[in-house]
Amino acid sequence: MLTKPPVKERAEALSSEMTDAQQAAIRVLANELHRLNQAVIGCVDAGLSVELQRTARHHSEDGFWGDLLVPIVVKQR
Repeated sequence: MLTKPPVKERAEALSSEMTDAQQAAIRVLANELHRLNQAVIGCVDAGLSVELQRTARHHSEDGFWGDLLVPIVVKQR
């Protein structure tokens, strides 16, 4: 049975194959995801339920793609 290397090792291996611009874009994404997660926590702590739902997929001309999200927010109280 094959096992995958730990996530950190896989991420480091992938990042060594990326250009500087790609690495910078990943850092921006990671920072923004951290901010998004903090915002979700704030909503939950304020008495809201939050679901992130894919609304579209952005495609580049080179065949790359990324999911675009919208929050679905429900007040529980």
